[in-house]
Amino acid sequence: MNMHDEPDTALEQRLASRLLDVLIRAGLILAMVMLSLQVLSPFLTLMVWALILAISLYPLHQSIATRMGGRQGLASSVLVLLGILLIVAPTSVLMSSLGDSVHRLIEDVQNNTLQIPAPRDGVAEWPIVGKKLHAFWAQAHADLPALVQSLQPKIGDLAKSALGFVASIGGGLLQFLAAFILAGIIMAFGEAGERGSGAIFARVAGSSRGAEIARLSAATIRAVAQGVIGVAFIQAIIVGLCLLLAGVPWAAVLAVIVLVLAIAQLPALLVTLPAIVYIWTSGNYGNVEAITYTALLVVSGTVDNVLKPLMLGRGVDAPMPVILLGALGGMANAGILGMFVGATLLALGYQIFMGWVDADPDAGRSGQAGDIPSIR
Repeated sequence: MNMHDEPDTALEQRLASRLLDVLIRAGLILAMVMLSLQVLSPFLTLMVWALILAISLYPLHQSIATRMGGRQGLASSVLVLLGILLIVAPTSVLMSSLGDSVHRLIEDVQNNTLQIPAPRDGVAEWPIVGKKLHAFWAQAHADLPALVQSLQPKIGDLAKSALGFVASIGGGLLQFLAAFILAGIIMAFGEAGERGSGAIFARVAGSSRGAEIARLSAATIRAVAQGVIGVAFIQAIIVGLCLLLAGVPWAAVLAVIVLVLAIAQLPALLVTLPAIVYIWTSGNYGNVEAITYTALLVVSGTVDNVLKPLMLGRGVDAPMPVILLGALGGMANAGILGMFVGATLLALGYQIFMGWVDADPDAGRSGQAGDIPSIR
């Protein structure tokens, strides 16, 4: 009896020792992963944006590199400079002009030099808010300093909100610039990165399945990016037509600015709202016309929220509802970045699940034997 117990005890000790060794190694790996994520967490959003831009622009980068004799670094530099000139520079000029306008408005209010035109009599006939708005407008025209003094707490809160909004746009622009530069560096080493990512996917999912997953991930990201650019062009055309219909000056220039803003993922309302202010303050429009043009500009300034989900996922080996749900869910949780990540994750999950369904051995055997399922 003792002879049998001794080998069992030795086997248990070896198993316990190996299990402890595995647990210690797993704990060390988990600790290293958590520390690495903590170190990278401040730059995680920036790196994800850079990776998305690099994957989306890589075909264009390769086309430029081919014309330059295969010089990857030079092609990346040219592409980054073009991006800065076409997107960042016009947006920076627009934001600088907006900041100057806000600064002048604050100075005029402080120096009591701001003049508010008298309200038209037709304003009082507007439904629901007409009389209150006419009285408020008339008070601002007659004695603006007293009105500003009475609204001082609300104006302070509004000013803080406006400054926060402008600061967030500026921060987003700087983040986009940094991500674009990092994307250029990634594209310069795109061939090595493609081999590395392919090896990672192959190690995780196998050689054949890994290549398919890598291709699907890149195709989904590019399809979403193309949808964003397509929506930007459509929105710029719609806004431009509305501005022309309303007779707003420099409609074509404003449409180009809308295109730049939409590609940089900044709201088109930065253009349509000042146009609405011009319509109401110029005195060239009747009440019905002003309300109509205001509704058109508000809708055209927010139409991208409807068009983006509808144009996503074209050319991807996954059903359109899957891409749509992934994009909508990701955008609801993490904004425009979540739209890319959500669509990619749901497309990958769908392909993996359907691959598991197709690989059912029981289904294969029943098909070969010609069995017909029946319900008893």
